[in-house]
Amino acid sequence: MSDQSPSDRWEIVGEYFESCNCEVLCPCLLSRAQARPTEGHCDVVVAVQVDRGHYGDTDLSGLNAVLAIYTPDVMARGRWTVAPYVDGRARPDQRAALEAIISGLAGGPLARFDPLIASRLPARVAPITISVEGRTRVLTIPEIAEVTVEGILGAGNQEVWLDNVGHFASRRLSAARGVRSRFTDRGLTFENSGRNGHYASIRWSNA
Repeated sequence: MSDQSPSDRWEIVGEYFESCNCEVLCPCLLSRAQARPTEGHCDVVVAVQVDRGHYGDTDLSGLNAVLAIYTPDVMARGRWTVAPYVDGRARPDQRAALEAIISGLAGGPLARFDPLIASRLPARVAPITISVEGRTRVLTIPEIAEVTVEGILGAGNQEVWLDNVGHFASRRLSAARGVRSRFTDRGLTFENSGRNGHYASIRWSNA
């Protein structure tokens, strides 16, 4: 984006993972969100751990953000409800930057969702804990979310990876399962234990 000022430019490098209510594997993954979710609607929690990053001069390294998404039908048909959560450890300027990124309002990969969103719930500041160890990803927001995603093992007892997929986060995603996946807040309740999941290392920006 050549018309951006330096204060608008951002980049984050870290880890992404998600847990949704589809059976493994999610049909949206192979159809660019044109297929009907296996349960007819989509409940998904998206978690982002920033290992290092910035928004203009604002350092975002070591912070976390989460987006809960509900879609009532095929994802590409819209009418989404989204609920963002930003790290309680962040300063006000960092919170504003994380909210803009995770909501797609600052451009970048999540911005492609903007035409599909019908309801944007206000961002909440919360104590977000994310851990990454081997093929396990864990998200905790006390009294709101408990999500553990584990990569599926294939030949040679190695993780199964999906390449060249039409997914906003990355063209290479793990095939994973939500070992434990629960979310309840603001009228949204997701129970995705045993259901589909993905994770990937990411490098996102609005450049």
